[in-house]
Amino acid sequence: MRFKDYTWPHNPEIYTVENRRRVAVHQVPFGSCVFQELGGTYRILRGEGEFSGADAYDQFRRLEAVFQEGGPGQLVHPVWKVQRVYFVSLQAAEKPLPDYVRYSFEFWEDRGGYDGGLTESGGGAPLHPGNQTGDGGVGRTIHVVKKGDTLWGIARQYGAALTDLITANPQIKNPNLIYPGNEVYLP
Repeated sequence: MRFKDYTWPHNPEIYTVENRRRVAVHQVPFGSCVFQELGGTYRILRGEGEFSGADAYDQFRRLEAVFQEGGPGQLVHPVWKVQRVYFVSLQAAEKPLPDYVRYSFEFWEDRGGYDGGLTESGGGAPLHPGNQTGDGGVGRTIHVVKKGDTLWGIARQYGAALTDLITANPQIKNPNLIYPGNEVYLP
């Protein structure tokens, strides 16, 4: 098995694959709950293994260094297809000994979602009509997304219908995923 530039000396002993779906649960007053599918599924790839021998702790430290790098990478596994994943968890399962380390790990599969990266914006205050937009148009109102914004909240803030807001923003591939710094054009 290999992730980024780290190759396991031998494959981990235990693997599990968990499939997840993004769902929100909304409480209905005086009633039950309403479920809303937020789109997108992903897999969680978990495993357990051990390093043994004179270099056991060195192997764990090298794996830990790859974990600390952060960011996505390619996971190559003899059974699973090659995939882009995030290394989200690494644990030593018991007290490491100089010649033995038991560990567990977790990767989350990236199924081609957002590939940009988050950038901080200047407070998220909306721009006013007449400001030039990124596409060269004049006279459109733009809202710059700030942390905590949702399309539904932006539509409500400006008195627009959510469907009209989604239609006016074809650059937003998934209406449930907007990020600070994104520009939202108002209908």
